[in-house]
Amino acid sequence: MVKIYSSSEIQGIALSGKILSGVLKALEKKAEEGAMLRDLDALAYRMIKDAGGEPAFLGYRPDAQSMPFGASICASVNDAVVHGLPSDYALKSGDVLKIDAGVKLNGFYSDSAITVGIGEIPKEAKILIKSTREALEKAIKEMKPGKTLGDMGFAIKRVADKNGLAVIRELTGHGVGLDLHEEPTVYNFGEKGKGMVLREGMVLAVEPMFSLGSSEVIQLPDESWATEDGSLSAHFEHTIAVTARGPKILTK
Repeated sequence: MVKIYSSSEIQGIALSGKILSGVLKALEKKAEEGAMLRDLDALAYRMIKDAGGEPAFLGYRPDAQSMPFGASICASVNDAVVHGLPSDYALKSGDVLKIDAGVKLNGFYSDSAITVGIGEIPKEAKILIKSTREALEKAIKEMKPGKTLGDMGFAIKRVADKNGLAVIRELTGHGVGLDLHEEPTVYNFGEKGKGMVLREGMVLAVEPMFSLGSSEVIQLPDESWATEDGSLSAHFEHTIAVTARGPKILTK
């Protein structure tokens, strides 16, 4: 069942999202050549706890995982799209890093992700990152009462097609609020006017994921998901409320 949130509940999610936004901005600045993924995770943990929140990912076990996640952020490099476990890996020039994180505050969850190019990255990687961010922006513009999930998915895939990129089809967005993952499933492709109709009070985590090659993913030994052909990937995500006045980004 899809939850419909009151204005006060949306404000609670927004307070969680404000912490998360600050964390991701700090991590983006720290994500540079030589930075260790484990250190980025430690910084996120300290910042979330200092702000009075809880790292929503730490100890969380999605259905597709065999064990609880052991970190506060997902740090996925190059072909890894999501669920990368922070390690002692030191970032190198040319890497494409996806940082995905969540915060729980007073029972409310927010979820957001960014992609960061490290040092000098190839032209095609810049296009990939820019296009994935643009796809999220286009999808958010569709988030008005009466629009559909299909309208959002269509907007996302249209950006991918325009730039010769592949949509990662198996990985999706979702509802979020009182739980980290709620209904509905938010696909990154769709048909205009099809799918669930958006209603005021819905809160969705929208997260386009594109690659330079394959649209298929495989699960790696660390339980992260990577492109099947080893191609570079990018990922952006915001938590957004559908309101009478249009979309309200809660993680900005």
